[in-house]
Amino acid sequence: MLFLFQTSAISVRDLQLIAPELILTVVACVALVMEVILPYKLSKWTAYFSLTGIGLALISLGAQFVNMGGTFNLRALQSLSAMDGFYGMIRIDGFALVFKAIFLIAAALAIAIAMRFLDIEREQHGEYYALILFATVGMMFLGSGYDLIALYIALELMAVTFYVLVAFTKRQKRSNEAGMKYFLLGAFSSGILIYGMSLLYGVTGSTNLGDIGRGVATITANSPMRPMLLLGMIALAAGLFFKIAAVPFHMWAPDAYEGAPTSVTAFLSTGSKAASFALYARIFFVALAPMQIDWAPLLGIVAAITIVVGNWAAITQENSKRLLAYSSISNAGYLLLGVIANNAYGNIGLVIYLLVYTLMNMGAFGVIISLRRRGIIGDNVDDMTGLAQKAPGMAAMMAVFMLSLGGMPGTGGFIGKWYLLYGLFARADADHKNWYYWLAGWAIINLVVSFFYYLRFIRVMYLGDRVADDQPLTMSPALRTALVAALVGILFVGVYPQPFIVLAQKLFPAQTNSNPVRQPSSIIDESPK
Repeated sequence: MLFLFQTSAISVRDLQLIAPELILTVVACVALVMEVILPYKLSKWTAYFSLTGIGLALISLGAQFVNMGGTFNLRALQSLSAMDGFYGMIRIDGFALVFKAIFLIAAALAIAIAMRFLDIEREQHGEYYALILFATVGMMFLGSGYDLIALYIALELMAVTFYVLVAFTKRQKRSNEAGMKYFLLGAFSSGILIYGMSLLYGVTGSTNLGDIGRGVATITANSPMRPMLLLGMIALAAGLFFKIAAVPFHMWAPDAYEGAPTSVTAFLSTGSKAASFALYARIFFVALAPMQIDWAPLLGIVAAITIVVGNWAAITQENSKRLLAYSSISNAGYLLLGVIANNAYGNIGLVIYLLVYTLMNMGAFGVIISLRRRGIIGDNVDDMTGLAQKAPGMAAMMAVFMLSLGGMPGTGGFIGKWYLLYGLFARADADHKNWYYWLAGWAIINLVVSFFYYLRFIRVMYLGDRVADDQPLTMSPALRTALVAALVGILFVGVYPQPFIVLAQKLFPAQTNSNPVRQPSSIIDESPK
């Protein structure tokens, strides 16, 4: 009896660790039932119910934060004590909490901007919101997974739901084609990824990330297992390059972004990318941390090529969704800089920029959705011509989103990119390798290039000589709320980033292999302790 009681207690504790995921799973299942019960005219209630579930998951996440010793007074915040569950397959720490919060914010914004879009497309169905929630569950397990098996299952849960979401508008050939391309290439990349995981398991004899990291550290350069380990590292990097749409595995992104429903494109470009980088950080910062000298140059080359290909390809695009797809590719290169740096500044930049990027892209796609009408797609850049005369507020919001994507000072995008680049400089000082400086300089040069196509939106909105159409813009309350929330978040992080910097610094302690550096006084007033 005592044994059974102890086993039950352990199970209850494990379930408490995944309480936010359980809440979302239950809400998603209920949403499927609501689709069957409610008539089509009341399908929006499923969306509001899903938003309520996300709110409950956020509350549960906050409770976990407090139980781990956290406090909402950032100055008093101490390092959180990590909690493991399910025999070490799940780890709840500061890393997991921050990324789960980003995923929930992305899901809430995706549902809010989708309600009006689905009304226009006559596709207001409960299973859409259930798929969003199931994808979010997969993302959250990617943030807290600490075992290769758990991480792979979570990744496939996220991927399978996105395959369906990309092809959700079944009556549109373009959406079906995008879904098929995404599925085929996604299955191929998953095969490469699982092959890399199997090699890591074969070399170290464990699927736990911590055990793998300790096993990798014992393998010397002359060990016969070294070639297999390098092959596993390359396979893992290649499989994850597809998930973040990095060159040369970026081919799916423009077609999938253009063909998918716009609300799905927004979620795919933000939540999926953030989850993939969470997986990147878990594997490369923990399991492959002893191999940083090997994987940092590989990631550096890919980041440099990804930045330039994404920026220069975006210049020639006329379709706004396709342009933002190449913008997403270039931003994947910038986010890789934080992984390459793998220090205090890189961690801060990775967290802040993923949060701000979620707000920026959701806001931009929300504006594109507001242009959609019966018979008017509104996906081309020229469809925004004269928007400043027809809807000044909407044009101003779009201008802020574009300037933040470009990294304009005073916006959240600038803060994120500053720390990503400064992380490279700090890493160069620590390792005394000049190629980090060259990579940072290359990224800065391409920042200037990116402003060219971001400013195209502002030019057509404010300097266009005609109005694309005379129909007034109509927005649902949920879409308006989502756009305002994204705008406020971007400006708040840009003007007063200190709380976010302190939070990221204390939840992600500086890596032991990086030198401490003083925070630049031009960015914040007080350096994080």
